Amino acid sequence: MVCGGFACSKNALCALNVVYMLVGLLLIGVAAWGKGLGLVSSIHIIGGVIAVGVFLLLIAVAGLYMIILGLVFVFQFGISWSCLAINRSKQTDVINASWWVMSNKTRDELERSFDCCGLFNLTTMYQQDYAFCTAVCKSRRPTCQMCGEKFLKHSDEALKILGGVGLFFSFTEILGVWLAMRFRNQKDPRANPSAFL
Repeated sequence: MVCGGFACSKNALCALNVVYMLVGLLLIGVAAWGKGLGLVSSIHIIGGVIAVGVFLLLIAVAGLYMIILGLVFVFQFGISWSCLAINRSKQTDVINASWWVMSNKTRDELERSFDCCGLFNLTTMYQQDYAFCTAVCKSRRPTCQMCGEKFLKHSDEALKILGGVGLFFSFTEILGVWLAMRFRNQKDPRANPSAFL
């Protein structure tokens, strides 16, 4: 029994299926847990994470590795590198653009959960944000830390983690494509060669 043979390829594909099923269930479970505890208030984020988990489960159950995992690898590899390569000024631009399109309720929730007021002290909008801020830090200190700095710290950490994890799993996807191609092109040594004649 050689490790490059039919049985080894079959067992490796089964193990990879189990890993992707667990990752899919983990994504669905973490999204539900985050929503249940109120850590994430956006239904779009929760829905996106659950959709990715369900998609991984479907790939693992259906075993459509060569086509789908090849496409997922391309997208995931690109997004992972983008997460790792985004610099601080681009993060600032994204945070600033996001801040002004979110609702007042979401801004208020973020200010309270991060214990900060306003985004960046770049415009006169900062004084308006600071005036309506309901964070606890406002009652304890004369000035609160700006939310933009806290967001930048957390987004930098999150992007590095997401980029690293995404890059790691993108290489496991290439392994899955290679194993599926190898398994597809091998003959089962236990099969009766005249059965299909």
